[in-house]
Amino acid sequence: SLLLEKLLFLVHVRALPAGTDGGEPPPAAPGYYDTSCFQRGDLLEVPRTLFVHFGIYLGENRVAHLMPDILPTFTDDRQQIQQVVTNKRLILGVITKTASVRVDTVEDFAYGGSILVNHMDRLFKDQVLGSEEAALRAEKLVGATAYSLLWNNCEHFVTYCRYGAAVSFQTDKFCETVKMIIRDQRSVLASVLVGLASIVCLGLAPSTTLPTIFITFFLWMAG
Repeated sequence: SLLLEKLLFLVHVRALPAGTDGGEPPPAAPGYYDTSCFQRGDLLEVPRTLFVHFGIYLGENRVAHLMPDILPTFTDDRQQIQQVVTNKRLILGVITKTASVRVDTVEDFAYGGSILVNHMDRLFKDQVLGSEEAALRAEKLVGATAYSLLWNNCEHFVTYCRYGAAVSFQTDKFCETVKMIIRDQRSVLASVLVGLASIVCLGLAPSTTLPTIFITFFLWMAG
């Protein structure tokens, strides 16, 4: 479970532009996005390189979205918490499994990416709730919350708000990929080769032999 979370974390981190050193990212220019086509309760998607970030539009250039963040654990200062989440805060939030449902401007939410509106509606069809109900659900959840990369991320948040069911297709796809790797018998051979290489390099010891045996056995049985 820990390994899966760390792997999934690698595709969830927002890469800051070069030279920011994990500090505050440069804000997008106000009015960069045309919000006239957005309606209260819309589900917004921002495709990244390896993942998609989600939020619920609340109207007046505001978006509610779930972000890993360590800061609410240490302070109740809303002014500090409301600042754009840096990579340091995000990483520590993922590690400690803490997050917050926050309200940001469209510019801060999208972070320069393109925005898709209600793109997931086609997958849920008749399950789409009313726009006002979706927005009210999002507003009620604003504040600190628990976080899990696999079981409670930004996609779970928006699907609960708009469709009444907290699901994550990104998580499902990742788990299916892991399942395919485990079922592929070549992974057994790879684990044996890696184990033998570690034994040759580090010597015959419980720390090298036992993982080789158990991991190979697990992959063989799971396959």
